[in-house]
Amino acid sequence: MVDIGLWSPHENLFLRRNNTPIQFPDNVLSALQDRLAMTPSDPECDRRDLTHLKVYTIDDESTAEIDDGLSVETLENGRQRIWVHIADPSRWVSLGDDLDCEAQRRSTTVYLPTGMIPMFPVELSTGPMSLVQGQVCCALSFGITLTDEGAVEDYEIATSTIKPTYRLTYDDVDEMLELGIQNEPELMALADWSDRRQSWRESQGAIGIKMPESVIKVNEDEIEIEVLNDSTSRTLVAEMMILTGEVAAKYGQTHEIPLPFRYQQQPELPPEEELMQLEAGPVRFAAIRRCMPRSEVGIAPSRHASLGLEGYCQVTSPIRRYADLLAHFQLKAHLRGDPLPFSGSELTAVLASVTTVAQEASFIERQTNRYWSLEFLRRHADTVWQVIMLRWLREQDNLALILFEDLGFELVMRFNRAVDLGERLYVRVVAVDPRQDRFVVEEHFAAISSLASSSKG
Repeated sequence: MVDIGLWSPHENLFLRRNNTPIQFPDNVLSALQDRLAMTPSDPECDRRDLTHLKVYTIDDESTAEIDDGLSVETLENGRQRIWVHIADPSRWVSLGDDLDCEAQRRSTTVYLPTGMIPMFPVELSTGPMSLVQGQVCCALSFGITLTDEGAVEDYEIATSTIKPTYRLTYDDVDEMLELGIQNEPELMALADWSDRRQSWRESQGAIGIKMPESVIKVNEDEIEIEVLNDSTSRTLVAEMMILTGEVAAKYGQTHEIPLPFRYQQQPELPPEEELMQLEAGPVRFAAIRRCMPRSEVGIAPSRHASLGLEGYCQVTSPIRRYADLLAHFQLKAHLRGDPLPFSGSELTAVLASVTTVAQEASFIERQTNRYWSLEFLRRHADTVWQVIMLRWLREQDNLALILFEDLGFELVMRFNRAVDLGERLYVRVVAVDPRQDRFVVEEHFAAISSLASSSKG
């Protein structure tokens, strides 16, 4: 297929095998043009005007679908209310129309090194549906008051209009927080509340796993690797999104609304003294990670162990995850006083289909990232990499999992000697076939000898 010019040398076979839709069908493109030509009437007749609030949107520089913004409001009694504004794509689609049916079929935006495959057409998802800086946008806003410790004290949910003030990157926010910019007290307050929330969740049993995460981007056959290290800005946004999910779950539970609640069973972790014997950082986190059960989705709230919450419902990415959009349809109907679009049994049926497709998309993302990871290593065959021995897979066979520190990759390696957990060593990838998912990693002793000689000198 490559030789006759139908496929590229790096054709994504995972997409091909799964028949993942790349292009939108004609009926969806026609519906798109109708929406762009004439804004549909808004079913929300009493949106809260929150355009007076300063709104920060914080994402990676390349993010085009902007679905959340953050504000802080000072109340008359001097206390602060956090506002988390979530994009309202259901303003632009109706249940059962062509756009909605196609979004349900896709179930999620697929993020690949070569680009994204959106759940909605980009003309909508990056335009009217997104929280665009300087434009009046429709949102579903969560106003939350916390105790000094970081627990939810009070909250309200409202359909709203907002006007995003700043489009910031994570790097922008990290720099502003580090410099302590006095003209942005709301941002400083958000960082403070984020710290309190993280501490409060830890007190409730939350289990944090902070492994290096890499983002792979391919542009004109050039492969770029960025390792996302833990940062104040990323923690801030993550905590605010988790907080919103907790509040959505509280509202759903209080009003007995079927929602796509996400939950996770309590893991059986190794004894504390055993964990403390492991090197802090990736090695210890890897030991914890292998014990964590997968999270699941159901229509009734249940404890989410790793988040330390008694209930949790993802609602913060309705442009990119159909399950989040389902939650919006349910919540907005209840806020209006209308009948719920989905009964419990109906929502269960839809979630079964959506969850399956989303899991398949996640598999495609993982496999595609792995392909390009191996292709990157193939192109750097002469490079010597420092790695950490994370954990044994089969110690009797000397088979272990190693972490490439500079790349955020994890690969399997067979050792020819005794190795300790957490030991740092140098390796080369001496053979790799990305298409067949085959590779051979060998220890590179010359680098160790060179390093030892250098240190003696």
